[in-house]
Amino acid sequence: MPNWSDLLVELNQMGSPFDVLRRKYVRQLHEYTGRNVIVYYSGFLQKPELGANNAVNDNDKNGLMTAVNGLNTDLGLDLILHTPGGDTAATESIVDYLWQKFGKNIRCFVPQMAMSAGTMIACSCKEIWMGRQSSLGPVDPQFNGIPAHGVIEEFNRALVEIQANPQTIPLWQAIVAKYPPAFLGECEKAIKWSTELVTGWLLRNMLNEDQNKDGVVHAIVNEIIDHSISYAHNRHLSANKCESIGLHIKHLESDQELQDKVLSVHHIYFHTLSSTPSFKIIENHAGKAFIQQAQQIIMPNLGPAPKGVNPIAGPYPMQLPADGAQQGNPPDALTRAGDF
Repeated sequence: MPNWSDLLVELNQMGSPFDVLRRKYVRQLHEYTGRNVIVYYSGFLQKPELGANNAVNDNDKNGLMTAVNGLNTDLGLDLILHTPGGDTAATESIVDYLWQKFGKNIRCFVPQMAMSAGTMIACSCKEIWMGRQSSLGPVDPQFNGIPAHGVIEEFNRALVEIQANPQTIPLWQAIVAKYPPAFLGECEKAIKWSTELVTGWLLRNMLNEDQNKDGVVHAIVNEIIDHSISYAHNRHLSANKCESIGLHIKHLESDQELQDKVLSVHHIYFHTLSSTPSFKIIENHAGKAFIQQAQQIIMPNLGPAPKGVNPIAGPYPMQLPADGAQQGNPPDALTRAGDF
């Protein structure tokens, strides 16, 4: 008969109901496909206030290392992806790592959204599975929300108008002055970098055996990187649109059982991100997970500040966060890794 300590260990291993259900449905997907499954989900829709913490970044490599550890890499990988995008350097590093571990036998599943750098990751895979509700997005580089292509277009327009009418110089001086030195060059390099990455990945994997692959890749890259074509960085590209430009798209509706299992995974991750402090989860079918959580500190309404107390600096009592973090910790993103 288990004693007190044994039961406590067992309870901790079981985790919360969210953990139990996530493991259940990811495992069912693995059993159906016979392939490794890693789920990468960001809570950017549930917790937009966390900003860049929701994005693809270098810390995600630690999560993927956790999830890959112990897997039979000969089985290939099904990557279930939901992300707003993120850092190009981190994206390049993540793709390189996954290729080293699984070769090019990687399928990407996009139940809802894989935008920007998420689209770049999807383009590195041998095929992309999408449903009618799924979206990829443009990968044109951004600098604090400013499209690099837009900056270049503005400089080129200034050059043309000044050559045609030198009297416009004062107007364009004011416009161009808002950019820091060397910014134009950084924009040009960012576009070149993204273009080279996506082009190389498509040629080496997804479109490797296609006839006229150079022409197809050129058309794809123009469509998803050229801001003058996509118009907006947050534009949603449907499965049919992605297929029409040349990407190898598999439709979830073609396999009803597979679609049901993928969407069950999607829904339980959304429930977890909506109902817990978690804002990013990287997890495999064996239950090994890397979960990042945000601490919320509740400030009680104390009324007017006492005489002599700075109303901004405090001191104020703080409520202990639910997971036992120390009192007074700022609401920064904390990371927990391991099995949950």
